[in-house]
Amino acid sequence: MPDLPQLLLFIAAGWLLNLTPGPDVLYIVTNALRSGVRAGVVAGFGIFSGCFVHVAAAAVGLSALLATSATAFTVLKWIGAAYLLWMGVRLLFAKATPLNLEGGAVDVNLWRVYRRGFLTNVLNPKVALFFLAFVPQFIAPDADNKAWIFLALGVIFNVNAIPINMAYAWLAAWAARRVHTVQRAMHWMDRAAGVLFVGFGLRLALTDNPTQ
Repeated sequence: MPDLPQLLLFIAAGWLLNLTPGPDVLYIVTNALRSGVRAGVVAGFGIFSGCFVHVAAAAVGLSALLATSATAFTVLKWIGAAYLLWMGVRLLFAKATPLNLEGGAVDVNLWRVYRRGFLTNVLNPKVALFFLAFVPQFIAPDADNKAWIFLALGVIFNVNAIPINMAYAWLAAWAARRVHTVQRAMHWMDRAAGVLFVGFGLRLALTDNPTQ
């Protein structure tokens, strides 16, 4: 494992990276605004679970395959892009969902929220490549059991993302309960989120293969 200063630097860098808005943050905030803090928290845990898939895959070498195999990267890239585009189109044409002051939309399907959060993360090969590029910087070249160290650092990175994801969910839910203009604008928030998801999907689709 890295020494304490290196480990603290790893944790701080991870927090800064998790604070950066992207498809995961957008998914958490959208669900919390529309359906309350529970939906936002569940969305966060779906993303959290999906991230573990990438950590485990990277530890056993799948991310290395994605980084060197144009075919493997392209297949997962197009699956992920198609999923993000599908999410965006759904939001663009979604009907306005009624909110209440006690905690969100009526009859929200939390399992569906979790599953979609999981898939949003798992089907993005850029997450796998991120772990492959970021984590090894904190592993000494002469370290034994590099795969286990990689796995441990990946778990630390993922666990440290929980408070940030929860904070996004709580803040979005707080805004939905207390800021009436946010509630009146939810119909347009879905549209804006849909445009962003479509943008993320197109950007992923246009990502160059790592071997090019």
